[in-house]
Amino acid sequence: MATQQSFFSLAISGRKLRAEKFLNQMTDIIPWQRLIDKIEPFYPNGTSDYGGRKVTDLLLIFKIHLLQQWFGLSDPAMEDAIYDRISFQKFLNIDIGIDNVPDETVILRFRHLLEKHNLSSIIFNEVNSYLEENDLLLKEGTITDATLISAPTSTKNKKRKRDQEMSSTKKGKNYYFGMKSHIGVQTKGKPIIHSIVTTTAKDHDSTKTEELLHGDETSLFGDKAYDDKAIKRFCRNHNIFYGITNRAKSNKKLSNKQKKRNKQFSSVRAKVEHPFQIIKHLWGYRKVRYNGLQKNTNQLQMLSSLANLYMVRKILLNTA
Repeated sequence: MATQQSFFSLAISGRKLRAEKFLNQMTDIIPWQRLIDKIEPFYPNGTSDYGGRKVTDLLLIFKIHLLQQWFGLSDPAMEDAIYDRISFQKFLNIDIGIDNVPDETVILRFRHLLEKHNLSSIIFNEVNSYLEENDLLLKEGTITDATLISAPTSTKNKKRKRDQEMSSTKKGKNYYFGMKSHIGVQTKGKPIIHSIVTTTAKDHDSTKTEELLHGDETSLFGDKAYDDKAIKRFCRNHNIFYGITNRAKSNKKLSNKQKKRNKQFSSVRAKVEHPFQIIKHLWGYRKVRYNGLQKNTNQLQMLSSLANLYMVRKILLNTA
């Protein structure tokens, strides 16, 4: 027998939850066809994939992959979430009572396809090309920074070893084990990531500075970890404004002039923290999910692409 809906049920049925609102925004701003066109040449065609089953629609499996990035879900958890979360079903545009839902094996194989052909890097470049065409990526000044991504220290695995491509480093009084993500972001407008490099944790921040430059810099900003004579010489030789924070030398304090200079540049340099905040705190990517640098680099490239779009979502929505 049908029951009458309560006032609460009626009220919540018309309410959009935060996850649904977020997914609706991303649906509207992601240049789907451009990204699909980059993956399609490598995607199985015909009637069956590697396992002989019907090929999953490329747009559908790509959307599932993005949901994994935003919500930090494993392959089995992603499969379960599709059945469990209505907001996911709306984003994927599927009816679980009619449509076939890709299982965890299909989800895994798609990620391996992206890794095999380095497609996350291609997507990162394509997203930035799209933003540049919309006058949102401005190749002028660059701010550099690096962040630590933790890795499991346990040896309770098949090899009885920690990941050999990860390493330990000391920050302050604490030791960390894992990898580093080095990024270069633009100084004007939203802090869009234009370059990303990964290393093991023990590599010093300044070692990847030149790799983070787009080549047309008018200025370079960074914290005291980048205060290096070689970088300063490079900027002087290439007519780039040197906006790196001064570092106090041993047994010698910073002068008042240097302190004032550091404070002056701090508001510019602080912009580089915004992408890290989105990736690590909003989307929960604080610990690596896979073994080895390359697989985790692929994920960081995809997350960086999505973070760039997320930072300018309101501008793109207004433009649309």
